[in-house]
Amino acid sequence: MKPNPSLPSADFYDHQPIRDQFPTLKQTIGDHPLCYLDTAATSQKPQAVIDAMTEYYQLNNANVHRAAHQLSTRATQQYEAVRQQVAHFIHAKHQQEIIFTHGTTESINMVAYGLTAQVQPNDLILIDTAAHHANIVPWQELAKRTGAIIKPIPLTADAQLDINAYEQLLQAKPTLVALCHVSNALGTVNPIIDLIAMAKNAGALTLVDGAQAVAHLEIDVQQMDCDFYVFSGHKMYGPTGVGILYGRFEQLNTLTPMLTGGEMIKTVSFDRTEYGELPNRLEAGTPAIAEVIGLGAAITFLQGLPREQIKAHEQLLMRYLQQQLLNLGDITLYGVSNDNSQSNIGSVAFNVANEHHQDVGILLDQQAVAIRCGHHCAMPLMSQLKLSGCCRASIGIYTNKHDIDQFIHALNTVKELLL
Repeated sequence: MKPNPSLPSADFYDHQPIRDQFPTLKQTIGDHPLCYLDTAATSQKPQAVIDAMTEYYQLNNANVHRAAHQLSTRATQQYEAVRQQVAHFIHAKHQQEIIFTHGTTESINMVAYGLTAQVQPNDLILIDTAAHHANIVPWQELAKRTGAIIKPIPLTADAQLDINAYEQLLQAKPTLVALCHVSNALGTVNPIIDLIAMAKNAGALTLVDGAQAVAHLEIDVQQMDCDFYVFSGHKMYGPTGVGILYGRFEQLNTLTPMLTGGEMIKTVSFDRTEYGELPNRLEAGTPAIAEVIGLGAAITFLQGLPREQIKAHEQLLMRYLQQQLLNLGDITLYGVSNDNSQSNIGSVAFNVANEHHQDVGILLDQQAVAIRCGHHCAMPLMSQLKLSGCCRASIGIYTNKHDIDQFIHALNTVKELLL
């Protein structure tokens, strides 16, 4: 991808009314307005999400499923309504296929633990080299328990998944393929439907980490035809501490529960315990009730927006951000194809000349620009790129052209100071 000084900067979607709903973005730090470009780490929360959680604690604070009084009834109704809402949001076939967890990491761990009895010594597990650690370490632990073998799916020189290498690995008939929908470090979008179809033809189960995709793309798990899809609330304008494990019903039903006790049981005696039906059997203990309700508010918020206009706005912002970085000079972008700059969403990974990424991040913070610096919980990917780490600027539905311009101005100041 080469600099293009003539790239137009007009025609951005006027979404100030949306931005105004995010109270965190209204603050200044020092003499500068906050420029938040770390949405890939966690998104800011609209007032509707904050209000929904506050209302639960103020008016409906009770445990779910466990009492006859009105507070518990209202809390249960709100909680279960979100399950149906999530199923509709990602086009699941049954609401019982939606399991509430504490986040993407727990969701993947639940699947990896739950499959232990089904995995045999020397079974092959394929993992995307660009995967987040949360989609690597649980499979390594599964391999330790079972004697399975882990193999990474290689990347091409421009950090795209290597389809030819993937096809060759699939000839070994893997038991499971773990993919990321969108790279958290680079924003690279995988051709997930094709990758899943290829894995299914090889007889493999598939799990997709959708944490970075769910806030930017329309998710249809039935069209995708994956066995498991996981994501977190806090990446999609909802609260922290809540996530989703979607699983095809027949696959979820075979998982050994990772946590036991509480609401997940049907009968208990000192002789034996019988687990309940889905989704209860995979939701032990008191859930994150307020967070689930907050997630429902976030979905309602997203569904009330002009998604196609916002998607076009984000694509234009990404293109503008990439080009402005390149026009600045002494900037290296990672994971952006020369012939397809639209292969990335949400995030741009870069470094400034030979300067340490942490130094760049600290100096930007002094100008109220928030980005992420480090290995982004993707150390195998950084190793492939021969990097100790990099900077990452990531956008959300509230990001506007002024944010990008403020960031570029601040980065130019950093350049002048360091180079």
